[in-house]
Amino acid sequence: MRAFILSLIVLLGAGLTGMAQAQDYPDYNELYINDFAAILGEQDENRIRAKLIELREERGIEFTLVTINSMTNYGHTGPIEPFATGLFNYWGVGNADRNDGVMMLIAKDDRRMRIEVGSGYGTAKNVPMGNIIDTKITPKFKEGDFTGGIEDGVDAVIRDLTGSWPGEYDANTAQKAYGTLKRVLDWIGNWIFAILAPFLAIPVQMYRRWKRNKPRICPLDNSKMTRLDEAWEDSHLQKGQITEERLKSVDYDVWHCRACNHVTIEGYKAWFSQYGACRSCGYRTVEGDTTILESATTTSTGSKRIDYQCHNCQDQWSVRKTIPKISKSSSSSSGSSFGGGSSSGGGSSGSW
Repeated sequence: MRAFILSLIVLLGAGLTGMAQAQDYPDYNELYINDFAAILGEQDENRIRAKLIELREERGIEFTLVTINSMTNYGHTGPIEPFATGLFNYWGVGNADRNDGVMMLIAKDDRRMRIEVGSGYGTAKNVPMGNIIDTKITPKFKEGDFTGGIEDGVDAVIRDLTGSWPGEYDANTAQKAYGTLKRVLDWIGNWIFAILAPFLAIPVQMYRRWKRNKPRICPLDNSKMTRLDEAWEDSHLQKGQITEERLKSVDYDVWHCRACNHVTIEGYKAWFSQYGACRSCGYRTVEGDTTILESATTTSTGSKRIDYQCHNCQDQWSVRKTIPKISKSSSSSSGSSFGGGSSSGGGSSGSW
C-alpha cells in the first residue's frame, strides 16, 4: 500500500508538471503593440503606438497592448485573469521599483479581454479599469468595431493614469478645458447621430422594402407574378444560392408566373457580411482566416497568410501578404525591453 501511494504521488506530480509545461506565453516583438491577432490596420496601429510612446516618454509609464486569437493557442484554458497576470510578469511590464506598468490584453476568438495593472497600484485601479472596459471598449467590440474600442480604451486608461488625455501632457488649463469641451461636443454629436441614424435609415429601408415587394410582371405574357415563400423557393435555387442564404450573405426572392411557369430569381446582398465571393464558383460563400507567419520589426517587414475556404464548392487556397515595417518611432530612446515590473493580479476583465 505504501508503494502504491508513493507511485500515485509520483504520477500526480508528473501530471502537474506536464500541465505546467503546457502553459506557454508569446514573446513580444516590441514594447507598445503586439497585434498577434492582426486586428489593427497599419495607420491605426501607428496612431495608437504614438500615444503609448508619448505616455512612456512624458510620464515614464509602460503601457502595452496585446491581441491574440485564443488563449488555447498558448496552452491555457479557463479564466483570462491568470493568463494575463502570467503574461504580464513573463514580459516584466513596467518599472521594477514602481511596478506601474499596464497591459491591455484582448483574446479575440475567446471574446474576452483584460486590463492588467502592476502591483504598485494595489486594487485602486480595479474599478476604474472595469468602468473603462464596460463603457468604452466592449460596447464597440459588440458592434464589431475593434479598432474604435481599443483606441477609446487606450485614451481612457491614459486619462485615468495621468489626469491628461494623449497629447495634452503639457497643456495649460485653458488648453485642457478646450480639449475637454471638444470631446464633450464630439460625444454629444455622436449621440445625436446615433439617435437620428435609425430615423434617417427608415426612408432607405422603406424604399428598399417597397422595391423588393412591389408586384412583378412576367416578361413573357405580362401576367402578375407571385413571390414564393421560403418552403417553396429552395426548389428553384441552386446549391450555391441555398448556401448563401444559410450563411446570410445573400437573400433570394423567387417570383413565379402561374400562367406560363416562368421563374425570376432576385438576390439581395447583405450589407455587412464576413463572406466574400469564391474564385471558383462565384458565390459569396468564402471565409478567410489570418495567420501571422513573421511579425514585422523596425528593420524588416513581416508576413501573414490568409487561408480561404469556400463553404459551397469546398475550394481552398492561401494568399501570403507582406506586413509593413514597424514605424521607427516605436524604437524610441526608452529602450527595447520592459523595465522588469510585475503584477499581483490587479485590474479588471470583460467580455462581449
